[in-house]
Amino acid sequence: MQRSSLSSGLDVSRVLTGLWQVADMERGGDLLDPDATATALVPYVEAGFTTFDMADHYGSAERIAGALRARLADPTAVQLLTKWVPPPGPLTRDDAQDAVQRALDRLGVERLDLLQFHAWNYDDPCYLDGLFYLDELRRGGLIRHLGLTNFDTAHLRVVVRSGIEIASNQVSFSVLDRRPLAKLVPFCVENDIKLLAYGTLAGGLLTDRYLDVPDPGMDGLPTWSLMKYRRFVEAAGGWEPFQAVLRVLGRVAERLGVSIANVATRYVIEQPAVAGVIVGARPGQTDHLEDNLALFELSLDEASRREIEAAVSALNTIPGDSGDEYRHPPFLTASGDLSHHVDTVPAPFDVTSKADGRDRALSGTQWEKIGGYCRALRSGSRILVSGTTATHGNRRIGGHDAGAQAHFVVDKIAGAIRSLGGRFEDIVRTRIFIRDLDDWEAVARVHGERFRDVLPANTLVQASLIGDEYLVEMEAEAIVPS
Repeated sequence: MQRSSLSSGLDVSRVLTGLWQVADMERGGDLLDPDATATALVPYVEAGFTTFDMADHYGSAERIAGALRARLADPTAVQLLTKWVPPPGPLTRDDAQDAVQRALDRLGVERLDLLQFHAWNYDDPCYLDGLFYLDELRRGGLIRHLGLTNFDTAHLRVVVRSGIEIASNQVSFSVLDRRPLAKLVPFCVENDIKLLAYGTLAGGLLTDRYLDVPDPGMDGLPTWSLMKYRRFVEAAGGWEPFQAVLRVLGRVAERLGVSIANVATRYVIEQPAVAGVIVGARPGQTDHLEDNLALFELSLDEASRREIEAAVSALNTIPGDSGDEYRHPPFLTASGDLSHHVDTVPAPFDVTSKADGRDRALSGTQWEKIGGYCRALRSGSRILVSGTTATHGNRRIGGHDAGAQAHFVVDKIAGAIRSLGGRFEDIVRTRIFIRDLDDWEAVARVHGERFRDVLPANTLVQASLIGDEYLVEMEAEAIVPS
């Protein structure tokens, strides 16, 4: 069985068993029996598939994994990777402690192998609070390694440059969804961060079963996973272009004597930075062990890789960076929105209204109190955002990386505008101040990446900023349409 080092002291199977479908199996309200379901997973361990991926919200997946571990002669033979996916809004140290303790109790362990964190939106800096608290617990010994899930390149950079040790990032990655190759893979290679790839079989669409079949539509798909990835198919160009790719995968598979699933999975495993791919299991219902084992006898030859690349290059690129399907339209989720994930997304900052009819947003930094100003002020349809640095509470975010600081500054500006009822698209003017002229291009590229669809008026100048730790400061103006 092929294995890889996710991080120091943690080796994982190149094919991980994903337990997200447990939630799908339990969506009628009846929980699976943990012991019986654990018994159905024992053959995976015996075959060498010893790494299981789950989350706090995958139904009873953590309890099932705990029952599996308890029944093994050597409980340390399995690696149990889980996630904390808190709702949007403020996060406290107690929230993080409770989440970790809940996972420890369910899994029956004293330390989590890998805890992966998901953030619903970046314009609320509370997600960083959660990560700083988890990093404290990691250093305290309750978590062996800390990972992320569905983080884009910019915010992985923000987190890493802020001093939080990250082992991995779990993202969608397949022949349909090659977004990681653009920016995420190079960053992970450079910073020794591993990728855990899910969606490699598009919920089952990238298999022999769907070759040369009519479009089933959303109504003809029986699982959440299939409904979700049907939206990826649509974003990639539709059913017919998808079928063209599937036919090429089928020809390669037939030539190599394997399945389409093997070829699609091997394509992702062989990409740089990928430590492993996650293949979902429906314990007690479907078993793909034999097919998965065939994967390790397979290596794609150069002709096969060229054939696959030519086919997938004809598809539309899935929009955005990794994880954007959960943060920006089009929402590539089973429901097409976030309705079955979150109830509300609260405003990031407190807003006060005064008798002058103006609303003010406060981000709570010490500088606002010292200087007697607000983060942003709304007067009528106009929102003015004060000069903003990479400050969160008493922390500097982004370390000594001007680009990482700039990304956080843009997030904070976006959060202030949203708190006052505006949208990021309402920004009409930005002004950027940089300490070191050598940083101008890195900061300008961040502005270009974040504002390429908004195109506000902009000025960038070199200035002596207050606070030696700050490399960039930015202010903004927005006009909210009536």
